[in-house]
Amino acid sequence: MIKKVDHIGIAVRSFEKTLSFYTEVLNLPLLGIEEVASEKLRVAFLQAGETKLELLEPLSEESTVAKFIEKRGEGIHHIALGVESIEERIKEIKEKGIQMIHDQPKPGAGGTHVAFMHPKSASGVLFELCEKKGKKGYHE
Repeated sequence: MIKKVDHIGIAVRSFEKTLSFYTEVLNLPLLGIEEVASEKLRVAFLQAGETKLELLEPLSEESTVAKFIEKRGEGIHHIALGVESIEERIKEIKEKGIQMIHDQPKPGAGGTHVAFMHPKSASGVLFELCEKKGKKGYHE
């Protein structure tokens, strides 16, 4: 069902203040920066071995990431699990009694389709299902 941990999402207030830590201190290659208008945020993907780090910068106080930072502060936001046939995975997970935030996949960064499990059903962890669709992106 799960192919790998695709990436770890990290909520940050500003790329300007944090990106240099990842690229200069940790020496992680920056794969790209992309705006996800539907979520009111920008994302920066960095390569960390076989897994990527996804920095999440809110572009509006209305974004879920801005609300997350306001409530919990900067830090780990979610763990993304790479899957195939995301629609089937959502169905299987729901059949096992897990509440989904998204019952249908939606477009995500880097040419993916994504859906989130509700953290109340996963011991407080926000898990994202992530399936690569179409064009080449950061999720290779």
